[in-house]
Amino acid sequence: MSTQRSALAAGLREAKKQETRQLISDHATRLFIAQGFEQTTIAEIAAAARVAKKTVTNYFARKEDLALDHQEEFATSLAHAVTARPPGESALAALRRAFADTAAAQDPVAGFSGQDFARMIADSPTLTTCLHGLHEQRERHLAQALAEATDTEPDDITVQTAASLLGTIHRVLFHRIQTLTLAGHTNDEIARIIAAEATQAFNLLEPALSDYATA
Repeated sequence: MSTQRSALAAGLREAKKQETRQLISDHATRLFIAQGFEQTTIAEIAAAARVAKKTVTNYFARKEDLALDHQEEFATSLAHAVTARPPGESALAALRRAFADTAAAQDPVAGFSGQDFARMIADSPTLTTCLHGLHEQRERHLAQALAEATDTEPDDITVQTAASLLGTIHRVLFHRIQTLTLAGHTNDEIARIIAAEATQAFNLLEPALSDYATA
């Protein structure tokens, strides 16, 4: 019985932590959109969320983390698509399929962030730089996954080239979604446009990578 009570208490504490984290993130995003990322202070976010400033920094080590809270998922998304591919599927086919799924689902990780959020990032040099770094992280994770899939080293020229080409397509498509968002297109419209453009983009790599890293 005591073990059950301890487990229940631990579960409640974790739920409370997640609730507090989400509360802080929501208030931060609202302020960033209203005032601009650079113009908003941690103290203002803490006051809006009715928590101590130290509580904010305990949950979010960097100010950028308050705005971009899917960083780990984003950075590992391409590598995960490759490692999870079924037998007989190449890395290119896996990434093509995964992107089609995320675009159809209008996933924020693919770039479907909404106009206000997209404008917040575009207007912030700090967030733009952070996003650039996340794209580079994603490419490095992809290179590691491709190296493991082909039993080579991550610094192998073929691995590096394949990861760069595949990473670039996703970077271009992400920015294309953001551009269409800022232009005022709805997510449904963007999903239709990007599906056709993604087909064209991935087709360009078929001659070179159609059989590469086949599971």
